[in-house]
Amino acid sequence: MNDTIKEGTSWTLIKEEVLRRINERIWQPGDIIPNESELAEEFHCARTTVNRALRELANSGIVTRKRKAGTRVAINPPHKAVLTIPIIREEVEAKGATYRQTLLIRENRSLPAFLGGAFRVSDDTPLLYTETVHFSDNQPFIYEERYTSLLAVPDFETLDLERLTANEWLVQNAPYTGGDASFFAISADSRLARAFDIPIGGALFATERSTWFAERPITHVRLIYHPGYRMRTSF
Repeated sequence: MNDTIKEGTSWTLIKEEVLRRINERIWQPGDIIPNESELAEEFHCARTTVNRALRELANSGIVTRKRKAGTRVAINPPHKAVLTIPIIREEVEAKGATYRQTLLIRENRSLPAFLGGAFRVSDDTPLLYTETVHFSDNQPFIYEERYTSLLAVPDFETLDLERLTANEWLVQNAPYTGGDASFFAISADSRLARAFDIPIGGALFATERSTWFAERPITHVRLIYHPGYRMRTSF
């Protein structure tokens, strides 16, 4: 039993412990987790307390519950969220273009103060900062700036991001239960002007997005698109 779980534990603490085990892949997507009786014995609490915790998780789409079939970790909880995150490689290839990427920066870096309201991590949270240029037919398509919490996805620190982009790996391996996004225009600074071969001050379209699992932040990314990019969506 986890050391933080004590006799008479509340349903909220049980919920957080179950979330921890799911987030750290102790219980994998699709796994059947221990039944209410087993969890009640482990946590030294009533079955009703465990039931409340699991009901809350089921309502959030993190687990699925079926009578006589038990409780399973949801196979793909991100698909239950309103926010749909595309894989940039697939977006490029869907147009019939050739995709490649260049990783410019990969380093541990503190979150800048101006992002504190958008990505709510504690000061001691280890973050990996990356900058990546995504290309379409050898033309710069998207300039990506990303902070990723290594508390939320510890495996991320050792990934070969030259082989698989942060965007693609996180979409495939980091389930999220919520997120937010903003869309805005920016003027190219010297760095972006060089990247897109445009004059300094040229207009560019950008998005910012944060995702989290329960209340644990996962990643914050800014995507700056090539001049003339037009975003389309359907609903």
